[in-house]
Amino acid sequence: MEELRRSYSRLCKEGGAEPQEAVLQQLHQLPRGRLDLATQSLTVDTCRALGKLLQKETLLTELVLSDCMLSEEGAALLLQGLCANAVVRLLDLKGNNLHAAGAEALGRLLRQNKCIQNLTLEWNNLGAWEDAFAAFCGALAVNSALRQLDLRNNQISHKGAAELALALKSNATLQQLDLRWNNVGLLGGRALVNCLPCNRTLWRLELAGNSIPSDVLRAAERAMDHSQERQAAQQENQARTHTLSKEVRCLREEKSKQFLGLMETIDKQREEMARSSRASAARMGQLQEALNERHSIINALKAKLQMAEAALALSEQKARDLGELLATTEQELRGLAQRQAKEHRREQQEAAEREAKLFRDLSAANEKNLLLQNQVDGLERKVKTQQEQLFLTRQELTDTSAELKMRAVQAEERLELEKKRSRQSLEDSERLRLKEVEHMTRHLEESERAMQERVQRLEASRLSLEEELSQAKAAALGERSQAEEELIKAKSQVRMEEQQRLAHLEEKLRLLAQARDEAQSTCLQQKQSVADAQARAGQLSLQVEGLQRRLEELHQELSNKDQEKVAEVARVRVELQEQNGRLQAELTALEALKEKAAALERQLKVIASDHREALLDRESENASLREKLRLKEAEIARIRDEEAQRAVFLQNAVLAYVQGSPLRALSPQK
Repeated sequence: MEELRRSYSRLCKEGGAEPQEAVLQQLHQLPRGRLDLATQSLTVDTCRALGKLLQKETLLTELVLSDCMLSEEGAALLLQGLCANAVVRLLDLKGNNLHAAGAEALGRLLRQNKCIQNLTLEWNNLGAWEDAFAAFCGALAVNSALRQLDLRNNQISHKGAAELALALKSNATLQQLDLRWNNVGLLGGRALVNCLPCNRTLWRLELAGNSIPSDVLRAAERAMDHSQERQAAQQENQARTHTLSKEVRCLREEKSKQFLGLMETIDKQREEMARSSRASAARMGQLQEALNERHSIINALKAKLQMAEAALALSEQKARDLGELLATTEQELRGLAQRQAKEHRREQQEAAEREAKLFRDLSAANEKNLLLQNQVDGLERKVKTQQEQLFLTRQELTDTSAELKMRAVQAEERLELEKKRSRQSLEDSERLRLKEVEHMTRHLEESERAMQERVQRLEASRLSLEEELSQAKAAALGERSQAEEELIKAKSQVRMEEQQRLAHLEEKLRLLAQARDEAQSTCLQQKQSVADAQARAGQLSLQVEGLQRRLEELHQELSNKDQEKVAEVARVRVELQEQNGRLQAELTALEALKEKAAALERQLKVIASDHREALLDRESENASLREKLRLKEAEIARIRDEEAQRAVFLQNAVLAYVQGSPLRALSPQK
């Protein structure tokens, strides 16, 4: 409030005027945004300062300037400041004797201001200047904020009323109009009554004290009654629509709660699936550890084989001088290699049969997965037909199904990897055996060639020795005994080495048999792991079927809820349509009643004119009939007098006759 006072004082000083104490006092009080300056005489400088203050003020919502004796210039300055104001709702300019300039300023205010809803202009002279009042009415026609307008005692003529009627035809917000105590007259009243059917918002029109005939006033009252009924019907319709919207919101909230419950159940199922996936991941980790252990065993076997190859290389170096024995051992080794090849082929056939069986099982599992995939696709197609509100749930369900598929595919890929690794290990062992046999055969061939070369060299030396035999026979005899001894030693050494070689080969065969047994045991373990994986896949398929059944139940529940929702919405729509139909019927009935009332009014006017003419004719006839009746009454009075005279004459005659008759003497004396 102090800020308002300071602003007002500053504006007055800028304009070179002193602020009025009454205005400062009212600005200091200012109860609830109401500035009441009634009966205060405001100068032009004060009006200029208040106009500038009202351009930017956001606290004042009601401005009362009644009986302030505003001049034309002061009123124009105030109204110019209010043109840019956006918070004032009520403006009271009662008793300020506004003329043409004030009417034009009010017209500019109504064109530019979009917030004033109540305007009081009582006791002014706006209607005395027709052009200015026409401009005011034109601004009223385009105004979209004014609800109440008070134009009492403004000297509005029938032309001003006609301009107001034109403005009311275009205005769509004015609800109350007070035109009491003006000079509207019959023509202005008819113009106002004729414009009322085109206006759907005006429901209160005061026309008392305007020299308007009673039938026009009654027509205006009837039009206002219709407008009030229409307003009441609209309010009732708005109340009904509000209640229906509340019910619809309640239904939506209930549906949203049900949807949230469904989402919670889906989240729980997702958590269960996550737990199952974690359990499967733990199982796969265990399988991976078992595979790693098998790989370590295979690496140990490879190390043993490398050690055996090293021992073979040493034995081959020692066996270069043992050609014949090596040939026999070579034959034996070839036989052993053939038997091992046969056993290996048999093992390969068994492994192929097992792999074929595994492939059949995997194809069956794939077919089941395809069936499940088809079922999931069917469910997805069913879910896609639902409303847009369940789109997120469908997406999440498809994501979960995709995750399940990916996990199944990953499990299959891991099984394939395990199979490939097992086959690779078998193939590697087979290649190592084949390399070992080839290496042994190659070394045996090289040893044979070396032995042949040595035999050739021995033959050459034998020839040279034979040539030298004659020369060294004596020396040979001495050396013969030594050579025989050395030969005996060599034979014994060869026998010992042969025995060691045979023992080493037997140990190698025993190790190979043990490796074969270990490979068979690993294959059995792999079969067991594959069976466990198949059992796990069966359990997962059962879980997927259970989840699909649960999804079908949830979809069924959702479809039921949607059907209930659609039925409820259809019922509400039908009720709304029925209500709209009833309202339309009532409106058509009201229009028909209006048309009938207009026709009846026209008929009443025709009948009234006819009745007036008939009354005049009847009055003339009554006058003639009264004259005739007066003449008849005079004639009847004359006839009565004549009849009385005749009766007297007859009575006298009868009496005279009776007195003069002979019966007179016979009659007794009274």
